[in-house]
Amino acid sequence: MRLEIPAFLIGACAASTVMAQAVGEWARMAPMVPRTYSCVRATKPIQIDGKLDDAAWQQAPWTEEFVDIEGSVKPKPKFRTRARMLWDDQNFYIAAEILEPHVWGTIRERDAVIFQDPDFEVFIDPDGDGAGYYEIEMNAKGTIFDLYLHKAYREGGPALHGWNCTGIDGGVDVQGTLNVSGDADRGWSVEIAIPWASLVPPADAPKGSAEEARLGSPPGLGDTWRMNFSRVQWPLVKTSDGYAKEPGAKEDNWVWTPQWAVDMHRPEHWGRVRFTR
Repeated sequence: MRLEIPAFLIGACAASTVMAQAVGEWARMAPMVPRTYSCVRATKPIQIDGKLDDAAWQQAPWTEEFVDIEGSVKPKPKFRTRARMLWDDQNFYIAAEILEPHVWGTIRERDAVIFQDPDFEVFIDPDGDGAGYYEIEMNAKGTIFDLYLHKAYREGGPALHGWNCTGIDGGVDVQGTLNVSGDADRGWSVEIAIPWASLVPPADAPKGSAEEARLGSPPGLGDTWRMNFSRVQWPLVKTSDGYAKEPGAKEDNWVWTPQWAVDMHRPEHWGRVRFTR
C-alpha cells in the first residue's frame, strides 16, 4: 500500500525547511553586523590632556569593549580597550581607555610608522562610501601618524602620507610609568580633538569623490559616518632598561567592530557613528 502525502503538507515542510535555513543564515550573519554609536554634542569644554576627567565625558557612553580584528573566531583580548566620542561645531572628540600592565612607547617622530609601537588608531569615512577616508594613529608618547586614502589598499589605493590633520590636538595620560619594567602599570588613556576643518582630501588626491563635497564641514544633526578604532598590541619582554618586543611574535589587533580579517582597510565593516544632540 502506497501512502499519498497531501500537497499542502509537502508545501508546509518545504516552507519550514526554507525558514529554518533563513534563521540559520541570519544567526551566522548577525555577529557580522557592524556596531553603532550615538555621539552626543559636548556641552562643556574638554581639556585635551589624556586624563578623561572632564565633566563633558560623563555625557558620553563607552563603546563596547574591543574584540579581536578577526571577530569571534579568535580569543577575547587580554586587556580591555574601549572608547567614547563627543562632537561640537569645531571638533570631533575621541577618548580611549587602554588597559595594560606594561606601558611602552618609543617613537617620537611625527608620521613615523607608529604601529611598530603599541598604538591607538582612528579611521574616519565621512560619507561611508568606502573611499576617501582618514587614518590617525597615536602611541603612548603622544606621537601622531596621519594619512589619507582615496580608496582601500586592496582596491589599489595608495596612502597619501603628505596629508596632515591640521590643528589636531592629542593628549596621553599614563597610569603608571612609561617604559619602566620594574613595576606594574594600569594602562594609558588618550584624548584627541580632530577639527572638522582638517577633514579635507589633500591637493594631490584623485578628484571626483563625493566626500570632497563636505570640504571640512561638521556633520549635520542625525548624520551617520562610518568609523572604526583599532589597538595594536605587541607582546613584550622585560629588559634591563625597559622593554623590547618578544622575538618572532606577531602583534595583536583589537578593534571596536570586527573586520573579519587582519586588515583595517575594509571600510564596509566599520561601525556607524550617528551624531545627535
